[in-house]
Amino acid sequence: MKKGNTMKNSVVIAYYNGKQYIKEQVDSILGQLGAEDELIISVDSDQDGSGELLREMAENDGRLKLIKGPGQGVVKNFQNGLLHCTGDLIFLADQDDVWLPQKVEKVTACFQDPDVTVTVHNAQISDEGLKPLDETTFQWRDSGAGFWKNIKKNSYIGCCMTFRRDILNRILPVPDSIWIHDQWIGLLAEQLGNPVFLEDVLLLYRRHGANVTELTHGSVISMLKKRYDMIMGINRRIRRWKREDAKKKKFL
Repeated sequence: MKKGNTMKNSVVIAYYNGKQYIKEQVDSILGQLGAEDELIISVDSDQDGSGELLREMAENDGRLKLIKGPGQGVVKNFQNGLLHCTGDLIFLADQDDVWLPQKVEKVTACFQDPDVTVTVHNAQISDEGLKPLDETTFQWRDSGAGFWKNIKKNSYIGCCMTFRRDILNRILPVPDSIWIHDQWIGLLAEQLGNPVFLEDVLLLYRRHGANVTELTHGSVISMLKKRYDMIMGINRRIRRWKREDAKKKKFL
């Protein structure tokens, strides 16, 4: 439960046929949330027979809210969940990991600094049975802040990220050209305030055959295109902010 924190927390999971691990993950999340917090699961597909399990969990805990996903891939599914958030802070979560104790407490403490817009914490990479492997996510991604650093090698790993809801109007919508939401959110949040990278290991990052994000790279051409699209998308969004801010100042 939360201690000494008056902010409301929202957690978003983009769900797709995740019956095998979802209950363990949900239990690890709800055990750390306060009575006014919420866990939003945007369901793109429950064709693995998980629909009944999801509904049962939601009936047992009013903080868990199921919403229908758009069925257009992981980025649109996360965006759908974000649009339903009512908390001051938004935690992104995957359907197959496990939150470690004190994750919420340690992350929310960072936001006592009003200049902090986004946090990323360390996580232990584990096998499908949660046996720790040889790396943490910080080691794997050489994690840290910096625009060009994170263009070259992204260390904004969604399941380890939390950000302020009041920057959503700057982040959304995510352009169709952007292939992954977490890098987009992290890079934009850097432009709006201070990012914090926590060395604390606060999550078991489960690796298995059905992961969306792989540990290996795509082709060189594919990687270059993704970086180009990200840079162009960020630049266009920042130009839009400047135009909008200029209009506001004009009418003040």
